[in-house]
Amino acid sequence: METSARTMATNPDAAFETLMNGVTSWDLPKESTPSELLLIGEAAFPVMVNAKGQVLIAASSYGQGRLVVVSHEGYLLHADLAPFLVNAVNWLCPSPGAPITVHSSLASLENILGDSGLEALVQSEPGEALGVYCTDAYNDSLTEKLVQFVKRGGGLLIGGQAWYWASQHGHDKVLSSFPGNQVTSVAGVYFTDVCGDIDRFKVSKKVPKIPLHIRCWEEIEHDQEQLLDGISELDIKTGGVPSQLLVHGSLAFPLGLNTSLGCFLAAAHYGRGRVVLAAHEAMLWAPKMEPFLFNAVRWLARDQKDKIGVNKSIKNLHSLLLNHGLHCSLESHLTNDMCVYCCGAYSEQEAKRIQEFVAEGGGLLIGGQSWWWASQNTGSSALADFPGNVILNTFGLSILPRALSPGSFPVLPTEIRNYHFRRALSKFQAMLNQEGGDLEKKYLARLGVDAAGFLQIPAQGIPAYMSLHRLLRKMLRKAGLPAVSKKNPVSSHSCEAAMLHLATELAHSGTDCSQLAQGLGIQTCSSNLCPLEHPITVEINGTNPGDCEAWLSTGLYLLEGQSAEVSLSEAAASAGLKVQIGCHTDDLSKARKLSRAPVVTYQCCMDRTQRSVSCLWGGLLYFVVPKDCQLGSVSVTIQKAVPAPYYKLGKTTLKEWKSCLQDNVGPWGELATDNIILTVPTENLKTLEDPEPLLQFWDEIMQAVARLAAQPFPFRRPERIVADVQISAGWMHSGYPIMCHLESVQELISLEDMRSKGLWGPIHELGHNQQRHGWEFRPHTTEATCNLWSVYVHETVLGIPRAQAHPELKPEEREKRIRDHLQKGAPLSNWNVWTALETYLQLQETFGWEPFIQLFAEYQTLSGLPNDNESKMNLWVKKFSETVQKNLAPFFEAWGWPVQKEMAESLAHLPCWQDHPMKVYMSVEK
Repeated sequence: METSARTMATNPDAAFETLMNGVTSWDLPKESTPSELLLIGEAAFPVMVNAKGQVLIAASSYGQGRLVVVSHEGYLLHADLAPFLVNAVNWLCPSPGAPITVHSSLASLENILGDSGLEALVQSEPGEALGVYCTDAYNDSLTEKLVQFVKRGGGLLIGGQAWYWASQHGHDKVLSSFPGNQVTSVAGVYFTDVCGDIDRFKVSKKVPKIPLHIRCWEEIEHDQEQLLDGISELDIKTGGVPSQLLVHGSLAFPLGLNTSLGCFLAAAHYGRGRVVLAAHEAMLWAPKMEPFLFNAVRWLARDQKDKIGVNKSIKNLHSLLLNHGLHCSLESHLTNDMCVYCCGAYSEQEAKRIQEFVAEGGGLLIGGQSWWWASQNTGSSALADFPGNVILNTFGLSILPRALSPGSFPVLPTEIRNYHFRRALSKFQAMLNQEGGDLEKKYLARLGVDAAGFLQIPAQGIPAYMSLHRLLRKMLRKAGLPAVSKKNPVSSHSCEAAMLHLATELAHSGTDCSQLAQGLGIQTCSSNLCPLEHPITVEINGTNPGDCEAWLSTGLYLLEGQSAEVSLSEAAASAGLKVQIGCHTDDLSKARKLSRAPVVTYQCCMDRTQRSVSCLWGGLLYFVVPKDCQLGSVSVTIQKAVPAPYYKLGKTTLKEWKSCLQDNVGPWGELATDNIILTVPTENLKTLEDPEPLLQFWDEIMQAVARLAAQPFPFRRPERIVADVQISAGWMHSGYPIMCHLESVQELISLEDMRSKGLWGPIHELGHNQQRHGWEFRPHTTEATCNLWSVYVHETVLGIPRAQAHPELKPEEREKRIRDHLQKGAPLSNWNVWTALETYLQLQETFGWEPFIQLFAEYQTLSGLPNDNESKMNLWVKKFSETVQKNLAPFFEAWGWPVQKEMAESLAHLPCWQDHPMKVYMSVEK
């Protein structure tokens, strides 16, 4: 019981309060020049920080025990610091009455403690009984004993400075070789060679901030050189798609970077050990990576002769190392006789053990990507929950759920290679504070990505992360968020864009949005809107028979910077529902210019009955229902949102529609049927007297879309079209939702325009959503077969013939394209977009739409469909021929399709299509 209660009490806030109880000033001896302390890992926190932000006293925990580290041994012998020293010894004490012992070098500390009623003994080393041991940082004969003493539950008070040692032994050896660091580093605290300023101190009310950046690069540059020795380029085309890595710890550093500074290889010091991380496990055994892997294993092992353990999950590495005569063995887990452990990043079973192994001097070689995990665990944070990150975050390394294109990359020169998140952030801070300085465009872009990733690491109760959150909040509040809009776009490589990234992720990570929103230069909603205080209960349908997750509209809008309280039943909380704020899901991170923040939506798992949800940018409120969910009707109560205009065909009355457009409504609203939902600005909806005829017409369109696709009607989940100020690709793009620009809103909601001008674009995107892998021949038909739906809907529902539906389908244009194609010799490379569509239109003009509908239905029942285009095209020739009972092989050959001889022969029994439309052109060509 004792240990668990004790471990619980190592909450930094509570610990800080205990350590500072009754300490009203820092009265330091002027003759002692301290060393700045460097804090890494997740347990260490500052206790005393000077006016320059340097940490001079810190505390931490390791295993079952605790440490207090003081930046000069003179402080432990200074009677004016007695109130603090007594608190420290009491906090370190594992149990009441446990022995307190003092190393002979600090004999007078015995009297200081004695005067305060604490009995201490002078002893050359800690005894067997767990208690508190006080010593200086210069003795390296006790290293192992002290580490194990703390790990078992002892308390260690240790003081010293390393700047003098560095002047004697070399500045590049302090972190790894200074005696005190051999002990304190296991708990993430290092003495550095940087002298501490002792002019001004204030006593903090709460745990002080950890500095953003400390100069400690000599050792790291030396390590980089060792790891990259003899290597001029890194070829990571090893058969997998790597993730990008985030290098965020002060002692972590990049090794392999692509041209935009995306990191795929990195390393770190942690405690007395070392880590090398690859962004995909295949890099750990690829023969072309051998030179790097040997450097890495050598660097990780240092001069230890113990064995190298290779986890069975990466057994190919084992044979690679054996071939080079290295002493290694295949293991299912980490064992005590290893000096290096090599494993994949897909299991967290040994996380704690691996962390202690590294802290106490082990080497870890680990690899894996997290983008796939993230795609399978939407609504969960890869930085918090991906197994590799559970192990790695504490080392100052993480695997981002962003893919990186594999390639061959030159080893960059040192000054570029040394891009580091913390250093870039401190330069960024100086820029925002107008202290001068500059960050290159690519540094700024990288900083946005890295900071967004860093902010997804759970920070609650971890000073190393909380400090950065506090710093970023302060930076953004002071600078104010940039006003960004269509009229006032910002460059994606600008300071403003980086601030938008940072603000978004800070809000997602739990920072009170209202603090950040005060700085919003522009309000997307009129500022007179106020959230409803009374709770609103909404009924949602928690049954989703489809094979994809579905969004359910609530008819409510969450204002920017506000939080809403959501509550639902126990049954609903265990069904995997998510809450989503906003529907503008396009990530604009890759855009050159931004008319809005890059990410403006937020999803979180509704895995408990009550949750507070917020999104800095505001947005419509949705529930996301997982596929195959059978929850039925669910009551959800939401507080502090505003109503949004919402019209459901067959449910909403005209009177209800008119009243929901009155005052205090959100800036976006929705028009819905069972088959389609249109999300457009409220100002556009206000022009709509009665949505019923419009939505009935949309349902006719959707019925035609379903009919051609041989899909059930009503749809299993309604399609969605969302208008946005900026989208990630093209004029519109398909998906769930289909995204379009605000300029397209009129064609979506004006019945008159739809009937007279048609709506090629939206139907084209709906067509994309109906395309299926089995009969799609990418890239040839990607932008072609979707247009079958545009033609079908225009002719059957809108009454607009194909020649008028799109200028490219005028007879003369069609004819010109066929001649061009044949003139070039009908190469397959030319068969795409309108040229490819022509083939299908010729079939349709002879045989009608029925064969298409029949085939689209049949393809849904076929299994074991081929993956390569040639086989798929031959299957289509066979199926279409059989459906229309004509041998179509010569027709498809005329178009340049790769019709196989056997396929053509198998169709020979069918009557030939004598007068196929290509014959005319072919005779002319001849």
